[in-house]
Amino acid sequence: MVEQEESGLPALTPHACVIEGQTRRGKPCRIVDNTGQVAESELRILLDELIEQDQFQPLGLSMAGGNSIQVGAPQTAHVQLGDDLYRLIVLDYEARIEGF
Repeated sequence: MVEQEESGLPALTPHACVIEGQTRRGKPCRIVDNTGQVAESELRILLDELIEQDQFQPLGLSMAGGNSIQVGAPQTAHVQLGDDLYRLIVLDYEARIEGF
């Protein structure tokens, strides 16, 4: 999916868990838990929610006050799964869960 060199995302760890899915437009997408700590059932629920919210697609962003749009810029947020807080990075058709 996402090439590490191009995306700037950390490399996948040996214990990363990957759950595959399909967008509402039929494109393959996935969620990657790079921490290896989140239950697969929670990952599936989060993946389904991201698909429902139509989060998987190349997005264009204009930085606040900027005059240009950067297509495919990563979207970042925080997500709480269970009692733990993680960093969520969405880039095109992949969502990544990373620790802080």
